[in-house]
Amino acid sequence: MDKKLEMFKEAIKKLKKAGADFVDIYYQKGKGFNATLEDNKIESTSFSVNEGVGIRVIKNFKIYFGYTNDLNNFPKLVESLKESLRENKDVSLNFIKKERNLNDFYLDFDINLPLEEKIDILRFCNEKIREKYEKISQVTLSIKDGLSEVLIVNSLGEIVEDKRPFVLFKVLCVAKDLHNLQTGYESLAFRGGYKSIDKKKFLESSFKAAQRACTLLKAKDAPAGKFTVVLASEAGGTIIHEAVGHGLEADLVFQNMSVYKDKLGEKVAKEFITVIDDGTLKGFFGTTAFDDEGTPTQKTVLIENGILKDFMIDRFWSFKLKEDKEFLSEISLTPAEKEYIKNVQSSGNGRRQSYAHVPIPRMRNTFIAPGKENPEDIIKDTKKGILVLKMGGGEVNTVTGDFMFEINEAYMIENGKVTYPIKGASLIGNGPKILMEIDALGSDLSFIPGICGKEGQGVPVTDGVPTLRIPSITVGGTN
Repeated sequence: MDKKLEMFKEAIKKLKKAGADFVDIYYQKGKGFNATLEDNKIESTSFSVNEGVGIRVIKNFKIYFGYTNDLNNFPKLVESLKESLRENKDVSLNFIKKERNLNDFYLDFDINLPLEEKIDILRFCNEKIREKYEKISQVTLSIKDGLSEVLIVNSLGEIVEDKRPFVLFKVLCVAKDLHNLQTGYESLAFRGGYKSIDKKKFLESSFKAAQRACTLLKAKDAPAGKFTVVLASEAGGTIIHEAVGHGLEADLVFQNMSVYKDKLGEKVAKEFITVIDDGTLKGFFGTTAFDDEGTPTQKTVLIENGILKDFMIDRFWSFKLKEDKEFLSEISLTPAEKEYIKNVQSSGNGRRQSYAHVPIPRMRNTFIAPGKENPEDIIKDTKKGILVLKMGGGEVNTVTGDFMFEINEAYMIENGKVTYPIKGASLIGNGPKILMEIDALGSDLSFIPGICGKEGQGVPVTDGVPTLRIPSITVGGTN
């Protein structure tokens, strides 16, 4: 790594001398494993190794980017970027390493479980599902792991090293009876290796998927119309991630692509609602010690007691908002936004899929902080409504806040009691409107891992909510 570091330092000096305002180099070396079981047999296993480097150069707030997976081509990449700049100025740089205790962020770093034991996890879960649930006709299981070593060097003289492990387990079950087929899906993911995870967790996730598929076999078609909806904490934070989170990413806000533009400092949610994005939660799928620009991750309170307080921002956008006079002259800013950009710094939300991608503002672990109410009492206090136990995929318009999400598991609530399961439901609404209408917030909090997509890049995230109640929202149904 020392030889590479010296090579990267010299490249940064060259590019600064050629006129770059800012340069960062992102080097990544990793290994991974993936296995899939389907129809009672192992369908595929694969091992992978990857190594590459990406160089980002910023000049006059324009980004020049190049990458290679062959370090022998690194000098050519530097020269190509240098030609794009064509200046010759004196430069002096001192480099200092920034360090954090990686054990504070990751569970462990051991992904070297023997191949047979990884395969046994899949076979064991498959066997137990089929033993317990006779109506399960198909099971697909996969397990994926990896460990990436990351080195980030930039023209501010910062050097950062990170070591990022992960395990991702997914299960899809198909239940069948007569002319009815239903599916259930569940995933388990964390930042760590196999030493810190109880193997029972894989089986718990497997049973959840199987039970969900079997429950849907006897579910009635969902009603359509306006309903009170209780969103259980175990449903996952899709709604906060999509309907709120993306709208609080600074690039979307200041390009007028967010409904939260001009709302900084204003009330945007009920006074008991606090929304947080935290990249430091140990072992969570969206956690890293540093973001992909080398900024230490942190806890960012986005909405506090209903008031919009902050945005998720990376280094590039913090530069741009403070110094790009031409850009600032073209956009309107509220007094609160003008105050915000005076001292804006990266919140550690600069993330990229890999060395082959430019970092952009992204969520990490995003959630609504828990309230004070007993989750069971929220249901008991609901005369008629729908209890959502599992959210599915969906889409959101960040400009308006309008969204539509599928519901993968839900039940009717009648006279404060959970009655029968329903299927084919979806939630249709508006994120900011819902935040202002939630009338109950539970003391519990659960998280669901996932892969977030934006601008063609996928990154690991975790989303969470307490049990909460929306007094009236449109439910799309088939009945």
